[in-house]
Amino acid sequence: MRFTPATFCAAFVFLSACTTVPPPPAPTAPVAAEFWIDLARGGDVSDREVLTDLAAAGAIFVGEAHSIQRHHDVQLWLLQELFVRGVPLVLCLEQLEARDQPAVDRFNRRELDFDALVREIDWPNKWSNHGDYRLLCEFARQHRIPIRALNAPPEIIRAVNRGGGLARLAPDERAQLPAEIAADDPDYERLTNVELATHMKVEPARLRPLFEAQVARDETMAANIVAARRVDTAPEKLRTAFVIVGAGHMRFGLGTAGRVLRRDPGTVERLVIFAEVDSLKLADGQKAPARDVTISHAELRAIGRPPADYVRVLPRAAPARLPPGHPPIP
Repeated sequence: MRFTPATFCAAFVFLSACTTVPPPPAPTAPVAAEFWIDLARGGDVSDREVLTDLAAAGAIFVGEAHSIQRHHDVQLWLLQELFVRGVPLVLCLEQLEARDQPAVDRFNRRELDFDALVREIDWPNKWSNHGDYRLLCEFARQHRIPIRALNAPPEIIRAVNRGGGLARLAPDERAQLPAEIAADDPDYERLTNVELATHMKVEPARLRPLFEAQVARDETMAANIVAARRVDTAPEKLRTAFVIVGAGHMRFGLGTAGRVLRRDPGTVERLVIFAEVDSLKLADGQKAPARDVTISHAELRAIGRPPADYVRVLPRAAPARLPPGHPPIP
């Protein structure tokens, strides 16, 4: 039988006369879900597709907003899933200073537990939310994934910032940074200057030293990432660096990510960021110097590349869906 609109309407009227139609259910809020967006293709993509692609990379940058627990949940889940797939990983942390690597190596060798490591390196006075990285570090230690400390000495970074730039460092200070520092990076400088303006009231004359301090940190972390891939492995079997950094150090393939490629051009990189920051809480001291600044689409489009390969969308109202013991995705 061929159904026409008129036939359908007649059937509907007949059935309505013969049945009691229950009242419609009360509206419910939509169920929020996490998902991935592939920025290269411009669409959503499955967990399995993302993990398969990441597993083939040499350096995976997972850019966070420091102190957001859901970001740390996803970081741990990614590390676990890549380990299950047999990826030879090295966990690289911005949150650790490279000069503390001897203590980190003792943790790697199971001579220190996490709490002892925290005390040994005085981590609370160096990184206030150090506890957010406990599960990452303990998973790595349990499964023999080496951990590498990335960051530059903070007093040297402050000297670059407050002293007027790299050129004004004392020789002994400059010797604590990589010999090669490429501070001529117009795209990164423009983006960094706009972002710095959102965090503090900066006099224009101070922007260049601030940028050079950022670059000094990026170059230090990049050099340490390149070295980390060669830890405890044959030269022809480099490890995959799983890099935990603030998103500002890797978005658009700039910052630390770009400097890894300059130092090791054959590296296949993948960049992961998050599309949710509503859980970020600032202390009063952090709010005081901040001001509202709008970063326009035009400023971002001028960079000419997407901010990352993948974005993890985390709904504002939903709890993280990564329960302990989450099984691997086949």
